[in-house]
Amino acid sequence: MLDYEVAVVGGGLAGTVAALAMARGGRRVALIAPEAPAHDERTTALMDHSIRFMERLGLWDRIAPTAAPLSVMQIIDGTDRLLRAPTAQFRSADVGLTAFGYNIPNRRLLECLESAISVEPNVTRHPVTMEACALAQDKAHLTLGDGTTVTADFVIGADGRSSRVRESAGIGTRRWSYPQSAIVLNFGHALPHGNISTEFHTPTGPFTQVPLPGNRSSLVWVVRPDEAERLLALPLEQLSLQVENRMQSMLGKVTVEPGPQCWPLSSLMADRFGKGRMALVGEAAHAFPPIGAQGLNLSLRDIITLTELLADTVGRPIAADAGDRFNRRRRPDIMTRTFGVDLLNRSLLSDFLPIQMLRATGMHLLNAVPPLRNLVMREGVEPGRGLRAFVDQLREEVRRKQPGGDQVEKHR
Repeated sequence: MLDYEVAVVGGGLAGTVAALAMARGGRRVALIAPEAPAHDERTTALMDHSIRFMERLGLWDRIAPTAAPLSVMQIIDGTDRLLRAPTAQFRSADVGLTAFGYNIPNRRLLECLESAISVEPNVTRHPVTMEACALAQDKAHLTLGDGTTVTADFVIGADGRSSRVRESAGIGTRRWSYPQSAIVLNFGHALPHGNISTEFHTPTGPFTQVPLPGNRSSLVWVVRPDEAERLLALPLEQLSLQVENRMQSMLGKVTVEPGPQCWPLSSLMADRFGKGRMALVGEAAHAFPPIGAQGLNLSLRDIITLTELLADTVGRPIAADAGDRFNRRRRPDIMTRTFGVDLLNRSLLSDFLPIQMLRATGMHLLNAVPPLRNLVMREGVEPGRGLRAFVDQLREEVRRKQPGGDQVEKHR
């Protein structure tokens, strides 16, 4: 029987980051997962908060050469409806950042993580599936696909939407689907993107171009399932023309690269995100459409919280209620992001005039009220960051208006 402090089940991006974070924090870790698929041409946009976490793990210097900064994000209403929202543009410089984040090929992320895991002395890799997990008051007992039994003080379930860890803990889920599919591809273009990401809001969902290094970009194009089938059946030359037309030729001639993929859209949220000696991260806990670059960033915030609960307390036993504390801390963020993305996606699909009016009004307000726009930008980068900055700004304004406020400022 093999004994560890932390067992991480699942070898995708969330699982490997969780294993590395626990190990770098001083915990003895078992990473239980078959080898991850080597071919993944998707990309992930990591926001500033996530990039700083990657820096703390010592990964960013290896990832940075293959990443492209997102310095400007713009939203364009691409519908032909009666009430259309104005174009909204968000600049990272307005909130004191060089970039909101960076767009990174998943393949490169996985390569860097696998390389780091392979030389990490605190991680033992078990390249098999987990068959069963029994959670007790003092330990978790895991049975692996090769017959090995592993015990751990704490289990992190990062094993996706069909999580066996979640099922073993008796945690249910809420699931819902959408009449949409996401086409995911990379493409080259004649004109430079200028580190600008553009999201067109269309009647079938978002069409989101995100920069890659050089004159290349990644694309998530949300359409009806039958339209996704039609587009993927086109020769690459014709698909390239379809992408260029939808982008209004903003980047000139488009050349779609081989290997476009299609993913049906659905959402999932676990009834709870941890209990006792177990926590769920990534898509084992939450999953939603690829809107607003929230997916992996939300997963990394799960892991950051676990780092604070487990890795920052090295030398002390892992508390039997660590999973319950994780659940309480993560619930507000996960629920807010999940239902926020759901609401935005449904608003794009709705032909109900009051819904269109609310969306258009919201975009008008973001354009017309800079403090509100800055708050939204900061919240998108890191939850709580915008509210803290907004409160600090209000305090500063109140202080300045108090008698002697200007003199105090001059003295400083």
